[in-house]
Amino acid sequence: MNELGIFAKTFSGPLPAVLTAVDALGLHRIQFNFSCTGLPSMPDAVDEATQTACQTALQQTPVAIEAVSGTFNMIHPDPAERQAGLHRLGVIARQCHWLGTNLVTLCTGTRAVTDIWKAHPGNNRADAWYDLRQTLDGALLLAEQYDLVLGIEPEAANVINSADKAARLLRDVNSPRLRIIFDPANLFGQEPLSVIQQRIAHGLDALGEYIVSVHAKDRSEQGQVVAAGRGILPYPDFLRGLTRIGYRGSLILHGLAAHEVTNSVQFLHQQLDQLEFTSSYDS
Repeated sequence: MNELGIFAKTFSGPLPAVLTAVDALGLHRIQFNFSCTGLPSMPDAVDEATQTACQTALQQTPVAIEAVSGTFNMIHPDPAERQAGLHRLGVIARQCHWLGTNLVTLCTGTRAVTDIWKAHPGNNRADAWYDLRQTLDGALLLAEQYDLVLGIEPEAANVINSADKAARLLRDVNSPRLRIIFDPANLFGQEPLSVIQQRIAHGLDALGEYIVSVHAKDRSEQGQVVAAGRGILPYPDFLRGLTRIGYRGSLILHGLAAHEVTNSVQFLHQQLDQLEFTSSYDS
């Protein structure tokens, strides 16, 4: 069965309180964010006191780090902003060994300057692809230096906004250090169920061998992000698709409030139990 985890920043408070909340829910994997330490998500530096406090908190819990968030706008129109993002990514890269993970998650960015999750017509231009490749080359140098894997996530508002674009990028870069964070809710908005099912199945087929982590959220009929189990995402089909491609990694909850976590955890456990029962019956 796939193990469930969650974005650490779902919970407020200092890191020990966050880890306690995660553990109390029976979750033992997190996507870590430096905001949980009182620093910015992309810090300019991590001091020794913060490192020591984090290590102590992690040693006192069964919760492990699945990945670390390294999100910045990789195609920001201002080259200085892109360089600043790479500098901060280097700060995060240097922390991964003591955090106990080699996976850093990225977003591929947007030409919109006010909101990293806002679409822009310029995202589909050749110059946006060129800037992404240049920034990604710098990120991959860091990945090589610190023995890391970079996970990119297709996002409707970003330059890599489809499974096909993600597959093209993987082919172009051709690096074992570039992999995919797969979130099925990023592949649709308000489309009919048949279209949603087709996009998810196609995404798994196109990207399956490169998927290193899976995110679990949902979308309402109006296209808004909601907690897993509260929307229209066909989770039975999706989970069967993960089994079909041989994925056995974690499902990382996000896009929900702390008070919604219990219901989403129960929902996903029910879906996974049903999948396991059906698979056992069919065999």
